[in-house]
Amino acid sequence: MNESDYGIEDRRGHWRPIAPIRYPAVFVWPPQLLGILKWVPKYVFPWGLVYALLAMLVWTYLTPSIDRLRIFSMDWVVLIFLRNLGLHIAIVGGWHFWLYMRRAQGTNFKFNRKWPDDVNPVFMFKNQTKDNVFWSLASGVPIWTTWEVISLWLYANGHIAQLTFIEQPIGFAMLLFFVPLIHEFHFYCVHRLLHWPPLYRRFHKLHHYNINPGPWSGLSMHPVEHLLYFSGFLIYWLIPSGPLHMLNVGLIAGISPAQGHTGFDRVVTSDKSSLALPYYAHYLHHRYFVVNYADGSIPLDKWFGSFHDGTPEADEALKNRRTKGLKR
Repeated sequence: MNESDYGIEDRRGHWRPIAPIRYPAVFVWPPQLLGILKWVPKYVFPWGLVYALLAMLVWTYLTPSIDRLRIFSMDWVVLIFLRNLGLHIAIVGGWHFWLYMRRAQGTNFKFNRKWPDDVNPVFMFKNQTKDNVFWSLASGVPIWTTWEVISLWLYANGHIAQLTFIEQPIGFAMLLFFVPLIHEFHFYCVHRLLHWPPLYRRFHKLHHYNINPGPWSGLSMHPVEHLLYFSGFLIYWLIPSGPLHMLNVGLIAGISPAQGHTGFDRVVTSDKSSLALPYYAHYLHHRYFVVNYADGSIPLDKWFGSFHDGTPEADEALKNRRTKGLKR
């Protein structure tokens, strides 16, 4: 594929898509039915459907029965941890292997043409990938598993309002549909909180060492940030829900950051086709730090003045904002 059909290089050699980042016409007033209808297929396919189906498979084949979950026991806790660990290594490692080890498409469609540094003193192991793997597996997966284990135990013992497909099929399906959107809103709130200077300096800065991110960067965070990031499970403690919703949000939070941090605009699948990865907005956040705290369907950054659409005009606007900030 010819990447010049999709984007161009700026004067620093960074690749960017030709089309500016645009929010769908969903959260607008007055409502636009056509905009919503155009948005739904893109919202569902492919990633919404992928994670919903994965949650169903995990619940059916890789999660202990409700009866077993009622009694807290380390045997099923360890089972869930090993399941999450295996999924994370397989999926995130797969992205990393294909794009960064095998370098199957070279730097085609790579936003930052450079590869991550093999030696960088800012990282704990002086190596970005090793550092990212450590924080993801030693902190990210255990904390994700802890939130999930508590949630499943609460559900199994009736401490969470039950929502089942058999008894409330419409409500169950609607909540499953909105899980990615709820996660997006929660992520934005937590992310903005973590950019509060005291929290940023103490915790979130670790994640932002990844100026040139790769798949393992997605869940490379300080343990305190992991606690906040996975606290989206709390939402399903407060509203009627089922284990499928909890597994879905856990998988989205635990695995999808890999595709959001690949550093590529798309994965080439053949000479004439590719899989789009619509995460340029988040790459810009890693590049500029103070833009695009959210990425997705809800125009929160646009509403709160931190949106960068990827164009040279937005670069100039950001430069002016920073200049004015220095003057103040």
